[in-house]
Amino acid sequence: MKLIKTTEAVGHILCQDMTQIIRGVTKDARFRKGHVVTEQDIPVLLSMGKDFLYIWEKQEGMLHEDEGARMLCDLCKNSWMKESSIKEGKIELSSEIDGLFCVDVQRLDAINSLGELMIATRSNHQPVCKGDKLAGMRVIPLTIAQQKLQQAQELAGGQPLLRVLPYQKKKCGIVTTGNEVFYGRIEDTFSPVVAEKLQAFGGEILGITLCGDQPEQITAAIHAFFAQGAQLVVCTGGMSVDPDDRTPAAIRRSGAQVVSYGAPVLPGAMFLLSYLDGKPVVGLPGCAMYAKRTIFDLVLPRLMADVPVTAADLARLGNGGLCLSCESCHFPNCGFGKGCV
Repeated sequence: MKLIKTTEAVGHILCQDMTQIIRGVTKDARFRKGHVVTEQDIPVLLSMGKDFLYIWEKQEGMLHEDEGARMLCDLCKNSWMKESSIKEGKIELSSEIDGLFCVDVQRLDAINSLGELMIATRSNHQPVCKGDKLAGMRVIPLTIAQQKLQQAQELAGGQPLLRVLPYQKKKCGIVTTGNEVFYGRIEDTFSPVVAEKLQAFGGEILGITLCGDQPEQITAAIHAFFAQGAQLVVCTGGMSVDPDDRTPAAIRRSGAQVVSYGAPVLPGAMFLLSYLDGKPVVGLPGCAMYAKRTIFDLVLPRLMADVPVTAADLARLGNGGLCLSCESCHFPNCGFGKGCV
């Protein structure tokens, strides 16, 4: 540390908090340790009786915490993101749009493993709204070796760690299966639930087709929606292993390539995901009709943001894939699905 005149301190880093006392108004730190003194600060510091200041002596190869935070932010920031001002060596990023938040977890883990610096984010593949906080980053000590930040840059590899992907306004078809609905024995209460979830992400509902339990009918309904320009088809019901549940077979008959039939998520174990010419065809089990949140809520944002979902992606949902059915649901601000990468 070095003692210098306050009038000569512009650009230097304070070694300690500077408390300002104004009787009846405030008694608090006006300037925090690590603050970089500006021209506007000089009159304030002098009014506080600070004619001299202890400052950090700048060293070759060392960066102030604000400089380190700036470099970390540059590794993270991407399109549709807004950054905060630097406060106490920390920068935060927030979303400028509604969309799907994506994290390159492998690169993030590698950078956080360096020590003396940190980047904290929301969970990967989480839906976010405009204004939502996405990430915060800072270096831990007041100063940090420039070489450490250069290592972080090398691990980042020249591509931002984070993305916010806007939802695509997809045309969607809903195929509701089951003789009980087809013949009017019971009311179709499944399709309205699915339609509402699709519309929440900008989906346009082309229509709802009621089918019996014959696989040929279901397959024909899937093809009919794609012929109308659908970009996503959701089939509801008939997803269990019972002999009279025919939806999985009907989806396969359509020519769709099944990614997975079954997933380690409750509710939603009998979920089916497939793609027909690159367009998703989804089979929803009955739980999606009555449970507040299911696997459909975890996968749908990705489908609407055109993020491919693989069998490995679905397998990873097991960690965090148990919904606790809280009396007051606060998804997605909970642990459901948060174990996935």
